[in-house]
Amino acid sequence: MLLGRGEHFFKGVDGVSEAMPGYANGNTEDPTYKEVYTDTTGFAETVRVRYHPERVSLRLLTRLFFTVTDPLTLNRQGHDEGTRYRSGVFYTSEEDRPVIEEVFREVSDKLGVPLVTQLEPLKNFYPAEEYHQNYLDKNPEGYCHLSFKTFRYLRLYQDVKLFLGDETDLIARMANMSALIAERMRFFWTGFYRVAGDQLVLGPFQGPAACQRIGFGKGVCGSAWKERRTLVVPDVEQFPGHIACSSLSKSEIVVPVIGPGDEVIAVLDIDSTEYATFDSTDAAWLELLAEVLCQG
Repeated sequence: MLLGRGEHFFKGVDGVSEAMPGYANGNTEDPTYKEVYTDTTGFAETVRVRYHPERVSLRLLTRLFFTVTDPLTLNRQGHDEGTRYRSGVFYTSEEDRPVIEEVFREVSDKLGVPLVTQLEPLKNFYPAEEYHQNYLDKNPEGYCHLSFKTFRYLRLYQDVKLFLGDETDLIARMANMSALIAERMRFFWTGFYRVAGDQLVLGPFQGPAACQRIGFGKGVCGSAWKERRTLVVPDVEQFPGHIACSSLSKSEIVVPVIGPGDEVIAVLDIDSTEYATFDSTDAAWLELLAEVLCQG
């Protein structure tokens, strides 16, 4: 967790009551930013998050943490380098550790490699100087490694959860989710294909007319279904067996929707008219949205 937009990001999470930038787990007392900057104090630049567990869970907060930090890059975030920029989660209660560990395992399993992100008890924390507090409010053009796309997805995610509410009809939830994603993110095509036997059948969508049925393991959508994983395709023409529903589509991302029985019940398919539109940020947030779909 970082200064600047790290603070700004968590301040925007519904249920978070405080996001305070500061310095954690170092070996001196009451350090200044200039001292921390030397990388000799052992401190990490950190955001202390206080939250209401009845509104936002520790599990979700930990998952959101992994949408704004790189768990495979040691001592660096964006262009910032040094041990002070190491990624880590520092917990205040041993009861929290199993929840956080579970998310760590899920992220590691998905990436297929061990994470460099630290998981340690909080030893000490000192608030950053006043000029670092509410940094982006004071410096709207201030630098941080987080993209504005991340903030758009956070707002979208929270609005989708609120809008879908306790509606139990899956088709209705698909319809409104595809509409909200298309409205907020302005993608060329956004929609769902539902699993029906050995085929995917076109469901609610936003965009031009599309393929009505796709076979298991066929094209990007059928492959994401078969492999049970998100597929990010920078150039659809380079994907083996690509099914061209529209010649305007240049890049694509497909996210499997896992139902309550741990079976793929649908895929969320999004296309762009530009090459290489989608990345790991899109994948992380769209996977979260796919989970929301099944929570009604």
